[in-house]
Formats: sequence, C-alpha cells, structure tokens
Amino acid sequence: MIDTLKAVEADIARRLVAGEHDRRSAMHTPVIATADADMRVMVLRHFDEDRWILRFHTDSRAPKVAAIAGGAPVGVLFYDREAKVQIRCHGFGRIEVDGSVADRAWNESTNFARRCYLGAGPGEGAVGPTSGLPERFEGVEPSDGDLAPVRDNFAVLIVELASLDWFYLSNDGHRRARLERTGGEWSGSWIAP
Repeated sequence: MIDTLKAVEADIARRLVAGEHDRRSAMHTPVIATADADMRVMVLRHFDEDRWILRFHTDSRAPKVAAIAGGAPVGVLFYDREAKVQIRCHGFGRIEVDGSVADRAWNESTNFARRCYLGAGPGEGAVGPTSGLPERFEGVEPSDGDLAPVRDNFAVLIVELASLDWFYLSNDGHRRARLERTGGEWSGSWIAP
C-alpha cells in the first residue's frame, strides 16, 4: 500500500506515463472539464513528467477552444476502475494552433488520425447521423495533399498541472492525498476521503 506522499506523486506519474503510451490504460482517456462546466473525454497524447504538463489534440473550431483560450482553469479526471484509483487534476490550459508544439503534434499524427479535421466543426448541425467527414473520406486515409488545407483546424490543448487529488478505494479504508505544485515541486497532505 502507498503510505508516503512521495509514493503518491510517483504513482500518479507512473499512471500518466502509462496513459500516454498504452491505449488500453484506463488513464489514456480522461474526462476534461472547462470553466464553463462542460466536460468531454479526450485522449492523453503526451505527459511531460518533468514539467507536469498534459497534451491533448483538439479541433481549433471546437467550443472548448474559446472557453480555454490562453490560461483558463481546466480539470482533468482520470479513473482506473480495476486499480480503484481516481486522480483529479487541476491546472491551467492553453490552446496552441501555431508554433513548434502544434506543428510537431500534427507531424507525428497519422493521416488517418488527421482526417478528423477535414470534416465539419465540432457541434455543427447536421440533417442526420454523421461523422462530419466528407463522404469520400469515410473509412479512407487521406493524402498529405488532402490534409494540407485543414492544418489550421488542428490545435493542441496544453494543461499545466497545479494540484492533484489522489483517491484510492479500499475495503480496508480509503486513502486520499492532495498535492499542490509551487516552484516546480509538489508538496501536500493526507486528507480524509
């Protein structure tokens, strides 16, 4: 059993690293909440363990982009049902459409993944059930030329973590810790579940 705050910090980091690299990890698809109380599941694309920064891919036309802009509060909820561990993260988000981080993320994506940005903007109305993609790209990988005009629709959401709430469910008694980041270091305390 985890019994020190340093072990809690290490457990969280280990789980987030796994969430980035293992698409079967429970930490791979957390719930993201924005200041307008809207929530959605997103794919964790990168976790910078040194700086405690999360990266997600998004559509620059999505409503969350305006809600987050350049520094709004963002909540991230991870839950591993099998391990009985919940991690609530709070931080500040920013959206990057241009620049080296967004360019690198776009270039590292496959054309099949990039095809999402060929379609209608998130939340746009439709006359029936739709993927939003142009019909010719349903189930088809587009070429680089097909994708070049929609690069501006791609963005990254960066979340700099400021606080963590780790909760472990146990028949022997739940455990909970809260960590805050100041000056690049985590400090915290045990709290009642």
